[in-house]
Amino acid sequence: MNRRDLLKTSLVAGTAALAPGKLFAQVNPTAARDRRLLEIAREQLARVGDGIWKKDIVGIADFGLHSARHRFHFADLVNERVQSFHVTHGTGSDAQHDGWLKRYSNIEGSECTSRGAYMTRSWYTGRYGTSIRMDGLDPTNDNALARAIVMHPANYATPEHVARWGRLGRSNGCLAMGPVQFKKALIDLSGGRLIYAESLGLAEDGSIVEPPRPQTDLLRREGGGTFERTNPGMY
Repeated sequence: MNRRDLLKTSLVAGTAALAPGKLFAQVNPTAARDRRLLEIAREQLARVGDGIWKKDIVGIADFGLHSARHRFHFADLVNERVQSFHVTHGTGSDAQHDGWLKRYSNIEGSECTSRGAYMTRSWYTGRYGTSIRMDGLDPTNDNALARAIVMHPANYATPEHVARWGRLGRSNGCLAMGPVQFKKALIDLSGGRLIYAESLGLAEDGSIVEPPRPQTDLLRREGGGTFERTNPGMY
C-alpha cells in the first residue's frame, strides 16, 4: 500500500469513528414531542379562530404530567421551536398534594384548574406582583375572569421548590410559574395570545404518560349534587 492509499484509508476510518458521536450530538430527544406541540398549537389557533389577536407564540399547559416535570410549553410558531418550564395546578385539583392533577373545574370557589383555550389580556399588579389576566374561551373555562384565574409568579413554582419537595406548590387554580421563568410569559404571551390547558401527557421523549388516577371534571358545586365525568384525555 502506497502513502496515498494509506492516508485515504486512515481518513475513512477516522471519519467512521467520529460519525456516531456527531450523529448522537445532533439528535434532539424532545424533537418528536416538540413537533406534536407545534401541531397542537396550530390546531387550537384554527379552532379558536379570529378571537386570538397574536398568533406567533402559543402557551400549552400539559396537566397530564406531574408538577415536577416541565409541562408549560412556549410553542414558537415563527421559529418552529419549543421551550418548556414548570407550571402549577390548583389546590382543588390535587387535594392529596402529590403533584398530580385529579380534576378540573370551572366552578367559582373550587380552587381547581380549568381546561380549555384562553386568550391573554393585560398586565395588572396583584397579590403576586405583575400578573396576566386570562379570558376563558371554552364552556370549560369561561368563568376564568370572574374567578380571577390568571398567570402569575410564585416562589412555590420554582425549580428549587421541586428540588426540595419533589413537586410544585399549588395555586387557587391559576397558572403560576417561578418568578424568573414568568418574565418570559410576560413578554411572550401577554396581549391577546393563546394559552391552551389540557391533559396531553406528552413526555420529553415523545411517549405518552398516563396519570396514576383518572382525571375528572367537577361539573356541579359540591354540596349541591356533585357530578364528575371521567376524562379519557389524550393518554
